[in-house]
Amino acid sequence: MSLSEGQVAVGVVLASFVGTVALTRTITRVIRARQNSGGVFKNIHINGVHVHHQVWGILLVLMTGLLSIAYQPHHMALYILAGFFGVGAALALDEFAMWVHMRDVYWQKEGRASISALAVAAAICTALLIGINPLEASPTDFQFGDKVSPPAIAATVIINFLLSIICIVKGKLSTGIVGIFVPFMAFIGAVRLAKPGSWWARKYYRPGTRRARRAARRFGDAYYARHNWLIDYIGGKHS
Repeated sequence: MSLSEGQVAVGVVLASFVGTVALTRTITRVIRARQNSGGVFKNIHINGVHVHHQVWGILLVLMTGLLSIAYQPHHMALYILAGFFGVGAALALDEFAMWVHMRDVYWQKEGRASISALAVAAAICTALLIGINPLEASPTDFQFGDKVSPPAIAATVIINFLLSIICIVKGKLSTGIVGIFVPFMAFIGAVRLAKPGSWWARKYYRPGTRRARRAARRFGDAYYARHNWLIDYIGGKHS
């Protein structure tokens, strides 16, 4: 199966994204271990201000986006911009938790949100690479005999969107976002139990009911211990 130009570009984005994440996390671990005291790798300071790597990432994303809109490149030029976009996206999302908390939480427990954001971005790129595109459904997928059913197309898109929304209100943000591109994941996340404390659990799981107890067991200390272990294994130990 031959890949389209767009899929090749997404593949370049994914490769540069993953490579940059691996390199960035390696460097930040080294800086943390040495407490920025010496060596080749150090935090960047300009006029006494620590310039986080998300700044360079945001600038790269803005630059590549503007150039893509202005020149609508193809072939090699497109792939070069895709590579720089992947680098910029990785640098920016690697400090995603700082966007939310507006302070340096890189190595704190809140910083684990950055790893989740990176994983979601990589999953979306992978889905697009293998040809999954919820915004570009083929009419033949909804053809009945000799007729194409526009209502079937609309209903499928709407149902998948609603399933993703259900995932989000059940406290499964990552699953909901990825589910927009991978419908089966949205369905699984929507039918399974909500996380305690989520909007869905507060509204539909009355305290002491069977569902509330099951949710508490499923998303208990053991669940978060496994989740945090995986996050820390990928991104480094958080406080």
